Amino acid sequence: MLNAKIPATVITGFLGAGKTTMIRNMLQNAGGKRIALIINEFGDLGVDGDVLKGCGIETCTEDDIVELTNGCICCTVADDFVPTMTALLEREQRPDHIVIETSGLALPQPLVAAFNWPDIKTQVTVDGVVTVIDAAAVAEGRFASDHDALDAQRAADDSLDHESPLEELFEDQIRAADMVVLNKADLVDEARLEAVRSNVAGQVDRPLKVIHASHGDLPVAVLLGLEAAAEDHIGTRKSHHEMHHADGHAHDHDHDDFDSFVVETGAVGNPEGFVGGLKSVIADHDILRLKGFCAVPGKPMRLVIQAVGGRIDTYFDRPWAPDETPSTRLVVIGLHGMERSAIEAAIAAATLPTVAAAE
Repeated sequence: MLNAKIPATVITGFLGAGKTTMIRNMLQNAGGKRIALIINEFGDLGVDGDVLKGCGIETCTEDDIVELTNGCICCTVADDFVPTMTALLEREQRPDHIVIETSGLALPQPLVAAFNWPDIKTQVTVDGVVTVIDAAAVAEGRFASDHDALDAQRAADDSLDHESPLEELFEDQIRAADMVVLNKADLVDEARLEAVRSNVAGQVDRPLKVIHASHGDLPVAVLLGLEAAAEDHIGTRKSHHEMHHADGHAHDHDHDDFDSFVVETGAVGNPEGFVGGLKSVIADHDILRLKGFCAVPGKPMRLVIQAVGGRIDTYFDRPWAPDETPSTRLVVIGLHGMERSAIEAAIAAATLPTVAAAE
């Protein structure tokens, strides 16, 4: 039907939950469906988009992947998101489906609300908001809380008027969801997974589909085709920010609680040793997320580094392109006040011994 709206899926979730891996699996099993991707990252090194461009999938070419780096998509709707959507819709060969991966620091609500812009609403509908959660992290007590106990603490201590920004962000991403994916379910036992499921479902006062996955591996039919028309309901899924400022005054949403920077260092002669060094750096400096690419002497392919907390995944994704200079570049994301120079020195120190050992 020529006038049918193009469905769009918003994939959100906290840092390191596994959004990019899930999208990569989706693309590899799209069954010929032409999918356009909008990738939004926090930081100026487009790791997620670069990983997805390496998929080599015929129906998702590099032209179908648009990166919005170094800016939260929920803060730049008018400047970045709307023009990007307009450009996709003006293509001669329009996509069958649009997938938007938000930064792990983004509020989904403003983005979904932007689909009500007149020029977009007539042509696109939000098929669903899928929130990806690191089930293992939540099972360990991170970004989850006992709300009854917190309310009691609030009553006793005026200084606890607001929850931490990380917890609020975690909850806001659940509030916006049509479906929640408890990823990394293979890392927790059945009892703890059920506890996480119960915690997530308790965040909202409406039916919420909660499923689990390992390594982001889910059938495309599960992720796409929810037909939720989420843009029509997003006004009832308010974020903490919106609820805190229900007085009608305008307030800016920012990410002053977080810092992000890129570390460039030498080649990695011993990847296993380097990963061990990174674990110490992450623990010593309370780094939330670390991701990027490494050059390994004697290897024609890039080594991808994806770290959340103390868990680090590595794999070779594709050969270095002829116009690329093999190098090691890592994005570091953490709370405001990180000691950048100390982190840079620590990562460089983790690299040097491995290079020396390989020589």
